[in-house]
Amino acid sequence: MLQLRFLQASLSPKPHLTFPLISSSGSLRISQTKLRSQMGSYTTSSQQPSKLLFRQLFEKESATYTYLLADASHPEKLALLVDPVDKTVDRDLALVKDLGLKLIYAINTHVHADHVTGTGLIKTKVPGVKSIISKASDAKADLVVEPGDKICFGDLFLEVRATPGHTLGCVTYVTGDGPSQPQPRMAFTGDALLIRGCGRTDFQGGSSQQLYKSVHSQIFTLPKDTLVYPAHDYKGFTVSTVGEEMLFNARLTKDEEAFKNIMASK
Repeated sequence: MLQLRFLQASLSPKPHLTFPLISSSGSLRISQTKLRSQMGSYTTSSQQPSKLLFRQLFEKESATYTYLLADASHPEKLALLVDPVDKTVDRDLALVKDLGLKLIYAINTHVHADHVTGTGLIKTKVPGVKSIISKASDAKADLVVEPGDKICFGDLFLEVRATPGHTLGCVTYVTGDGPSQPQPRMAFTGDALLIRGCGRTDFQGGSSQQLYKSVHSQIFTLPKDTLVYPAHDYKGFTVSTVGEEMLFNARLTKDEEAFKNIMASK
């Protein structure tokens, strides 16, 4: 089972584990499902109704995407937010309320330098919500995760993959594999992999060599139809796929030395 390091929240009592995160060796009660992408042009086919409720949200000043995921089949419609922004917390929470969801986690792909995360503000407005970030980030949160951990919300889960390089603590969250999980899979890549690009590597412990290895070993090894949802986009794109980025990413299709040279010139 996943060993969690609980951190004292400044505005709430010592947290306790209510909705468990489980390790890759743990067990899950799962049932037949499918994904129907509700943003962008990607859909999937199945005889079963979708269990995953999904929304892609945008904060225009920092060009940041926030993602809302929920298990629509769960009696309480358990939900989480990925990379919330402080300026749009009220909008996001209003949507959660409108959809009748129960928000249990606010999670970050990494420590952000271009905006203030909304997790702290969310915790003051919604008692019981737990913040999550990677252990490698060395940042304050209620729960910290490591590679291979799973973040469960209802019968659905996100798998944690370490993708350092933009920062030391970057992770990618990937929807589960299996017939009961959304198909195609979805990867929330933070700043490690952007659509046709990647995050900078010249600060916050960044490393172009590490980023190249992270993306190629942890993201490009996913099925090619895996949907790629980054933390930012500056050209109006909303979603890509692993297969597209393996073919068309202007930086990460190069060999490692060429990639390092490109990043050094930025």
